[in-house]
Amino acid sequence: MSEPLSKAYEPQEVEKKWYSIWLEAELFVANSSDQKPPYTIVMPPPNITGSLHMGHALYTLQDILIRWRRMQGYNALWLPGTDHAGISTQVMVERDLKKQGLSRHQVGREKFTEKVWEWKAKHGSRIEEQLKVLGFSCDWSRNNFTMSEKLNRAVREVFVRLYEEGLIYRDERLINWCPSCQTVLSDLEVDHEEGVKGSLWHLRYPVHGQPGRYLVVATTRPETMLGDTAVAVHSNDKRYQDLHGANLDLPLTGRTISVIVDDILVDPEFGSGAVKVTPGHDFNDFQVGKRHQLPMLSVLDTQARIQLPDSPFDGLDRFEARKAIVETLQQQGLLSHIEDHTLSLARCDRCATIVEPTLSPQWYVKMAPLAEPALQAVRNKETVIIPEHWTKTYEHWMTNIQDWCVSRQLWWGHQIPAWYCAYCNRDTLHKNAQGEITISRQATPVVSREAPKQCSVCGHDEWIQDPDVLDTWFSSGLWPFSTLGWPDDTPDLHTFYPNSVMETGSDILFFWVARMMMMGIHFMKAPPFSKVYLHAMVRDEHGQKMSKTKGNVIDPLDMVDGVPQNQLERLPKSQRALFPQGTPAFGADALRFTLAAASVAGRDIKLNLEQLQGYRAFCNKIWNASRFALMNLEDYKPDRKVQSDELAIFDRWILSRLSNAITTVYAQLENFAFAEASLSVYHFFWNEFCDWYLELSKSQLRGDAVLPAQRHATQMVLARVLDQSLRLIHPFMPFITEEIWQKLPRVNNDEKFLMTAAVAKNDDWVKEDRVAEIQVSLLIDALTALRNIRGEAQLAPSKVLPAELHAEQEILTVLEFFKPQIERLAQIHPLSLRVTGSIKPPQAAVSVVNKIEGVISLVGLIDIAKESERIEKEIMKITTEQKKIYAKLDNTDFLARAPAEVIETQRQRANEFSAQLDKLQAHLLSLKEKELLRNP
Repeated sequence: MSEPLSKAYEPQEVEKKWYSIWLEAELFVANSSDQKPPYTIVMPPPNITGSLHMGHALYTLQDILIRWRRMQGYNALWLPGTDHAGISTQVMVERDLKKQGLSRHQVGREKFTEKVWEWKAKHGSRIEEQLKVLGFSCDWSRNNFTMSEKLNRAVREVFVRLYEEGLIYRDERLINWCPSCQTVLSDLEVDHEEGVKGSLWHLRYPVHGQPGRYLVVATTRPETMLGDTAVAVHSNDKRYQDLHGANLDLPLTGRTISVIVDDILVDPEFGSGAVKVTPGHDFNDFQVGKRHQLPMLSVLDTQARIQLPDSPFDGLDRFEARKAIVETLQQQGLLSHIEDHTLSLARCDRCATIVEPTLSPQWYVKMAPLAEPALQAVRNKETVIIPEHWTKTYEHWMTNIQDWCVSRQLWWGHQIPAWYCAYCNRDTLHKNAQGEITISRQATPVVSREAPKQCSVCGHDEWIQDPDVLDTWFSSGLWPFSTLGWPDDTPDLHTFYPNSVMETGSDILFFWVARMMMMGIHFMKAPPFSKVYLHAMVRDEHGQKMSKTKGNVIDPLDMVDGVPQNQLERLPKSQRALFPQGTPAFGADALRFTLAAASVAGRDIKLNLEQLQGYRAFCNKIWNASRFALMNLEDYKPDRKVQSDELAIFDRWILSRLSNAITTVYAQLENFAFAEASLSVYHFFWNEFCDWYLELSKSQLRGDAVLPAQRHATQMVLARVLDQSLRLIHPFMPFITEEIWQKLPRVNNDEKFLMTAAVAKNDDWVKEDRVAEIQVSLLIDALTALRNIRGEAQLAPSKVLPAELHAEQEILTVLEFFKPQIERLAQIHPLSLRVTGSIKPPQAAVSVVNKIEGVISLVGLIDIAKESERIEKEIMKITTEQKKIYAKLDNTDFLARAPAEVIETQRQRANEFSAQLDKLQAHLLSLKEKELLRNP
């Protein structure tokens, strides 16, 4: 027998110890030559921009799946990695440089890139250590990084192939531009701030050749009028029918623009019914410009400053220009009026700068040809999205998909593998104010895997590589196969592709999952995974999104290791009051279980420290129950045979309940019902094993009259149930279960670690026993009824009292068998068993649990009025629950969608509640009559 468990569970000691042992034994490593069926998850790569947050702690769900499948006998691979996070990382490093009084342009691209690699070395390794603290069983030998040479090669290969297939092209279009980050942004990188208070300026545009006549247009951005190329009206608007095709004098510019008719853009009921058209600075106007072949003018540079050399506004920041333009228009009598207006502002999600729609040459991927096969794969159930309602969102996006702008004006990322002959393109290559090369739309690229040697047109060998880098999502879209060695034909690819499941956040279904689907099918000819499970957002206890500005971010490692009193500022403000002395070390197991228990499909996760306290208490319960079991197994001989007829009814009952728990939990995990699985584990171990079996088994383990064979049989059951329970709990709480399991007496010593042992399973002992379940459930109901009375009446638990149990005769027959246990465990003597309907003793308190009435005379013990009040509250409680059931049964949608067995269960519960109410109301009436006799 190994050393006994310590009196108190200390998670920090146990968790650090076991993770090191697992790593040293290489238990996380998967082998591509293993003949076991593969089960693969590739970890959504966290950004290297800093520490983990609670969203990363939710990787717990992936670890639960991997540990469970590994114990089931799968060749389980959980492949980790990190993402270079182009714009986010560049912003972070530039901030560091700014503190030193430097900019990236001062250090140059090469040195700047070196500094980013230094950042990666520091923060990437920190993230790996944080993931290990949480117990994640990743195959660290396969740890990947999106900017590694292996993955960089895969990115270049994909880009070149798509270009050769005509699916990548370069074009000048309107894009989201961040004047601060100096790059194009994807829609994902733009936050929309709604309800912003602003102004609507009504401007007079003179009608050319008609002195004194104006066309009034309304705009929220007067500065963009300098780039107007038309004013649009509706064809049915009688006010302007004589102006169709007429010219207007565009104020402040000396240019003339036309009045065009566009019924798509213009709502004649809104504003003046005339809309200024600025194709170079508005997405709707850009489409109008294409429809009417209007000039596309850019009047703002990359810094969002006016760029019109002959204009008095040249060089002004866009907001300074706005003020100056409005003042000038007012002076010229061309400002009609200003009104308050509520608008939406698009901001960069990194720096909060207002985004500027800008014309720019960029690289694009044609998405429609890639989207169609990925759409069909979901429709054909080759890939199933869970929860199912996200399938409609996926289909909507993929059906209405637009071409993807994949270029970014950054220095950190995969540089686009396109080169320009410096001689042939000498008129299209320019240097901007920062000394960077800018390339016009007319330049001719050569796209190749390696830099070209000699130009086939002019013979020169001077080449300029496109300075742009690829959108971060481009490389991460290849993640399921690039991490397995593609484009090489590797054993890993053959074994572990397609992946089994992708577990990630619902917020990146389109931006990442859909792109992995498209790339995987196009290059691997098969969807990258068979299932996609989308978890919800982790929020604080008030349902608010966690953010540093709100001060409600919870660091997962703070919850694992604890927060000392002198560092309370690290906690969200709302949590500090709960722990004025600092938080305890909850441990990784408690945090993992909390997250799993809160992960209900389709519902955001509200996390608070009180939940963590509750599941930290569950760890203590597991520990203390195991200590009790191990103390009673000190003389247990696991190799000694046990006959089935030696088992007590309690032993048969707990084995049956264990069988039910195993079947239930594993079915729930198959369906990604993590919350339900967690609570099933919790209920079985705490409520059934600890609260009932350990209590009931004491007489078999310590009773003087118990035969040695019976005691040994109960020891066998105790050891088996604890062993199987730990296997059941292990994927959720790996550390505490491994520590305890190692101390169990076992016959099979071939299993060296719980982590790689077989899952809990049904066998000749662990199996359903309906007779034991029914009989012991009646014992539990009887004890519960009697204990309810003690609790409600506030009777001392140690005070021995006479009591009665009222039930139907067949139930009384079972309770007669359990009479000694009932008297001992409920502190009752004598216990009388009576048929339902029998006369109750005077001033009796009654508690009804299912079909059993517990009855204790309260003569001289309590106030009858208070007992009546208690019964009335119980009646109200049951009535409320019954109304909820009736509401369901009256709901046609529920009856149409719910399985027949669920509907029948609800009906049975309603009937049981009716029976309980009848008994309680009869008892209440009896009490009130007695009260009247005492106080006429």
